[in-house]
Amino acid sequence: MSRLGKMSRRGLLLGAGAAAGYGLGNAWAPGLSQIDGVSRLGAPPPAPLVLNDASELSATSIRTHTRPAAHGDALIEAFRAELAAARSDARPLCVSAARHSMGGQSIPRDGHAITVDDAWIEPDTANQTYRVNGGARWRDVISALDPLGFSPAVMQSNHDFGVAATFSVNAHGWPVPYGPMGATVREIRMVLPGGDLVTASRTRNADLFNLAVGGYGLAGLIVDLEVDMVPNQRLAPSFTPMPAADFPTAFRTAVDDPTMPMAYGRLNVTRETLFDEALLVTYSPTLDQTDIPPATESGWMSYAASYLYRGQVGREGMKDWRWWMESSLAPRLAGPSTRNSLMNEPVITLDDRDPTRVDILHEYFLPFDAFDGFLTACRDVIPDAFVEFLNVTLRFVDSDTDSLLPHSPTPRIAAVMSFTQELTPRAEADHARMTRALIERIIAIGGTYYLPYRPHATPDQFQRAYPRAPEFAAAKRALDPTLTLRNNLWDSYLSAL
Repeated sequence: MSRLGKMSRRGLLLGAGAAAGYGLGNAWAPGLSQIDGVSRLGAPPPAPLVLNDASELSATSIRTHTRPAAHGDALIEAFRAELAAARSDARPLCVSAARHSMGGQSIPRDGHAITVDDAWIEPDTANQTYRVNGGARWRDVISALDPLGFSPAVMQSNHDFGVAATFSVNAHGWPVPYGPMGATVREIRMVLPGGDLVTASRTRNADLFNLAVGGYGLAGLIVDLEVDMVPNQRLAPSFTPMPAADFPTAFRTAVDDPTMPMAYGRLNVTRETLFDEALLVTYSPTLDQTDIPPATESGWMSYAASYLYRGQVGREGMKDWRWWMESSLAPRLAGPSTRNSLMNEPVITLDDRDPTRVDILHEYFLPFDAFDGFLTACRDVIPDAFVEFLNVTLRFVDSDTDSLLPHSPTPRIAAVMSFTQELTPRAEADHARMTRALIERIIAIGGTYYLPYRPHATPDQFQRAYPRAPEFAAAKRALDPTLTLRNNLWDSYLSAL
């Protein structure tokens, strides 16, 4: 899920909502028991409990909200207790870390919400793996691995996201030539809907592993994972502007070059010249790999760039200025950095600071030979929309052979797109119209769209983009016949299959 999501100022207080779906914004929970709503003694809640998500458009009533500060056996028992309570109440349950989704994909309507936010990491340098608690954030992983000279093989592009969450939405990062983060997971331990603890991998309980990776928490509650790590490196950037039509070939060449372990692209977003130009950014190891400095977070350039980023709203000239900054000025200012520092970026650097607007993400996964069709579709659909288009980042995702809901069944260019819209019914309606139009065009050229964002796709579009969805739904029903683990993804798209 590179998936930026916005920190909701209103979403930090329960009742006003917390960002939902494996990402940021933690709802406040009082008391030693850390249980909101109906207590285990049966006392009624003083007021309805509501969770929202990073879209600020998905306010949803829930029954209880628990926050077990635990890992290992204690977390297993907490999961079992909450599952038993949910089954007893005949209500849905969903577990999350920090909730960055944008369409209620981890909010159990009128059900039991669990927030896990506890970091436990055990590196194994001999095998270049680490075992990590599902609720740990990527910043915790970097903090643990960096002093040992290692780095996550793949993580989401911001460090606020939960590790199990990344696995559950099968998000990707921008190290190459990897597939989604799930491809770097050796095994998981999870509590099934009936309460059993299982270990699953590609060779042990493989059917459960395949259901859990990219399964949006519908298969089980993840306790911990064993994940690949790689050596940290000092890397130097290279910037190559080019016509957008030339990007796929140049990108594929960079991805296939073992001397370039990180790469991404950008496209210009000015309406009149939309997607005419591309920028390929690659990183290669420097000659000196000794005394690598500790990982840092965003420098002053990231924070300064965020103001320029926001200045684009309603100002086409600022979009041209930003493109010049990225493609011409940045190459003169950028210097070497470490792999960990490049990925150690918080979401807050892109906070919009405007209570009347919200950022909404899209992501489309495109076969390399369909890139021209994607450019044409966006030029046809986006300019007349009521929303404001701010950014697109292009990343590589190798084939996903694990998930039953694969967004990248073949190698893809992932186009991560950021829009800002007013918090009004008019803006939401027009955004839904535009999204459906884009999805239709993307499916027609053999691409897919990403599922953690606004649920604007039609059920028919969902099934055409994810043809194994009926297989996923059947496996889910066999595993969880009472449908205890549910969220809006299930309710909106899978429940009828």
